[in-house]
Amino acid sequence: MQILLEFWHFLKERKKWWLLPMIVVLLLIGALIVLSSGSAMAPFIYTLF
Repeated sequence: MQILLEFWHFLKERKKWWLLPMIVVLLLIGALIVLSSGSAMAPFIYTLF
């Protein structure tokens, strides 16, 4: 949790708000890959990437 707090302070101080949507999208894609790796949908999701 410390790294998230540190990242938040970095965004606030440097005014790099354009980084936030990119990080969120990368985290969502990563979660999708991890959660679907054991399911029957895995071959179909991996073809998207």
